[in-house]
Amino acid sequence: MKPELKSALIDLVFRLGDDDFILGHRHSEWIGIGPILEEDIAFSSMAQDEIGHAEAYYQLLHEHFQLPDPDTLGFERPWQEFRCAHLVEYPNKDYAFSLVRHFLYDHAEHIRLQALQKQDVFKPLKELAKRLLREEKYHVFHANTWIVQLSNGSEEARVRLQTALDEAYPMALALFEPNEHEKTLVEAKVLPSENELQKEWLRAIQKVLEQTPLKLPENPQWEMHKGGRVGKHTPHLEAIIEEMTEVRRLDPQAEW
Repeated sequence: MKPELKSALIDLVFRLGDDDFILGHRHSEWIGIGPILEEDIAFSSMAQDEIGHAEAYYQLLHEHFQLPDPDTLGFERPWQEFRCAHLVEYPNKDYAFSLVRHFLYDHAEHIRLQALQKQDVFKPLKELAKRLLREEKYHVFHANTWIVQLSNGSEEARVRLQTALDEAYPMALALFEPNEHEKTLVEAKVLPSENELQKEWLRAIQKVLEQTPLKLPENPQWEMHKGGRVGKHTPHLEAIIEEMTEVRRLDPQAEW
């Protein structure tokens, strides 16, 4: 494997893993305080899925690129080395924001995994994408169901969801921020361009939103959310990493 392709694949897998790792923790914050029991369980389950996906990505880096083991990658890297998008870093303001973020993020993840299962350059990632898609389809189904049902319910629900969409949509656009490795991945036929992936994502979410009174904001200012892929994060990431690693930092050598 050429060095530039190896570097591009490592960066890609880190981006995939870090997004899922941080969002999984955000989802887990609904455990015990979900608006209804069904949603408490749903977000708990999705949190477990996302963190499991992150572990699988980190395991690929460990096994195929001789990087440290998943626990070390997840809990011992400085927060500045994470390559997650700003969207997953933000705290759960309320259920509407968490639901809309889940809707926007999981559609993006589903589309990227669909593309990755078709490539033959890095077959371990291809096989992992196939496996993760079996879980992601339920995440997408869950998000679509509640977005449609709630936005067509009370006026308060519609207003809350529209407010959350106005806030989260610009952040979500940065999931497709171009990066230095994009050309290498496109030429190797690992992934389409970020622009093509974004267009497919927009078609997918618009298809759902057509069933609702919700509208995507016009002229979204997404530039302020650029940089997560290269270590330029919000203050929220430092705080969540501090919280997630607290127990491990007490005794990094402990065996559980």
